[in-house]
Amino acid sequence: MQFLRHKPIPHLVFAAFAIAALLQWVSTPVALISGFLITQIFGNPFDKKLQAKYVKLLLQIAVVGLGFGMNLHNVLEVGKDGLGLTIFSISLTLIAGIIIGKALGLDRKITHLVSSGTSICGGSAIAAVAPVIKANPNQISVALGVVFLLNSIALIIFPPIGGWLNLTQDQFGLWSAIAIHDTSSVVGAAMEYGERALEVATTVKLSRALWIIPVSFLSMWMFKGGDSKAKVPRFIILFIVAILINTFLAIPSFIGDSIDFLSKSILVLTIFLVGAGIDVKMIREAGSKPISLGVSLWLIISLSSLGIILFLS
Repeated sequence: MQFLRHKPIPHLVFAAFAIAALLQWVSTPVALISGFLITQIFGNPFDKKLQAKYVKLLLQIAVVGLGFGMNLHNVLEVGKDGLGLTIFSISLTLIAGIIIGKALGLDRKITHLVSSGTSICGGSAIAAVAPVIKANPNQISVALGVVFLLNSIALIIFPPIGGWLNLTQDQFGLWSAIAIHDTSSVVGAAMEYGERALEVATTVKLSRALWIIPVSFLSMWMFKGGDSKAKVPRFIILFIVAILINTFLAIPSFIGDSIDFLSKSILVLTIFLVGAGIDVKMIREAGSKPISLGVSLWLIISLSSLGIILFLS
C-alpha cells in the first residue's frame, strides 16, 4: 500500500495500539500520548502527507456521524448560547495577536496565522488563511507547529481542569469549543468529559469554524491580495444534514447507537494518528517567540472565556 512505508519497525505494535484506539479500549488522552510515544520510539510507518490526509478524512467522518445523535432543537439552543462568546473570543484573540506579535517583534504573517488558528479552528484556519495572505511554507510550518503543540496539551489537561473546577457538562463543552484550537482536540477532550459536553462542544466548535469565511475576507483586506476563495467546509453541511435526519426521521435506536459508537471509535483512532503525526522538529524550529505568542493567546482566550462562562452561570 502507498500509505505504508517499508521500514524495519515493529508495525504490529503500531497496529495493536491503533486497534485498541478503534475499539475504545483507551481514552483520547491515552490514545494521543500512545501515538506520540510509539512514533518517537519506533518511528512512524506512515507517509506523513498521506497520514495528514487520512486524519482529516477520518475526523470529518466521525463528526458527521456524531450528528446522527443530535437533535436540531438542542443544537439551535446551544448555538445561540455560544454565538456571543464565539464573536467575543475571535475578536479578542485577533486584536491581542496583533498587539503581542508587535511586542515580540514577530513576522506579521506568522502572527496572523497563529492568531487565526488560535481564534477559530487551528490547522484548518491556518490552511484557509495562508493563501489569502500569501504566506510561504516556512511561515505556515511555524504556525502549524505552535498550534499542534498547544492542541496536544489541551486535549490532555482540559478534562482534569474541568473536573477540578466542577464544571457542568454544558460549561465544559462550551469552554472547550472556545478555548481549544483544532476540532479533533475539542471533540476528543469533550468526549472524555461526557456525552452532553461532546454534543455542546461539537455544535459550538463547528459553528465557530464557519468564521473561517469572514476572517479570510478580513485577512485579504489586511494584507491586500491573495486567493480570496473561501468556502463552507463540506463536512459541516453533512453534519447539519445528519442532525436534520436524526430530528425529523424515525431512525431505529439501534442504528443511531451503532453510528454513535462507530463515530466515537473513529475519533479515538484519529486522535491516535494525530499523536503519531506530531512533528517534534517542526515544533522545535518554530522558536520561542511564536510559541510565546501562541501560549499568550491561548491563556487569554482560555481564562477570559472561562470567566465569562462561570459568571453567566
